[in-house]
Amino acid sequence: MKDLFFKDWESLYHILICATVSYIALFLFIRISGKRTLAKLNAFDFVVSVTLGSTLSSMILLKVTVSEGLTALTVIISLQYLLAFLAKKSETMEKAINSTPTLLFYNGEFLKEAMKKELITEEEIYAEIRQYRIERVEDVRAVVMELNGEMTVVKKSDFLTKHTSLDDIIKE
Repeated sequence: MKDLFFKDWESLYHILICATVSYIALFLFIRISGKRTLAKLNAFDFVVSVTLGSTLSSMILLKVTVSEGLTALTVIISLQYLLAFLAKKSETMEKAINSTPTLLFYNGEFLKEAMKKELITEEEIYAEIRQYRIERVEDVRAVVMELNGEMTVVKKSDFLTKHTSLDDIIKE
């Protein structure tokens, strides 16, 4: 119980040094690897973000050495970059790594099979529509569950266009 609030000055000094070095190293790694490292475009990107945070925490709290943590950060970021690169170059890899968006609501109708597959209720779709500050459901063209698990509400457009943001989902 004695060490609950303060152990010794040496451990605070170690955390100060490790936190500073770890933070700067992660910042540099992210700057070098690009914005994609922190993007949450799909489930894999989310896992990378959580893993980076966990690794940084382990480094700061002295659960691993700074060199071990830097190695882990390098491996995580390199794998994320490699998989993103492979997904971009190969349609097969892209399909293996990324899921596809799911249409949950379209032109005033709830798509029950898709909602069942994604475990989404009508109330959750209504809540998402309200988050987009839309009162009239009639003003909504579609609600889509995206690759990263977030829902997107697409308003109806006043203009007919050849291409829409729903082209990759709706195959008419």
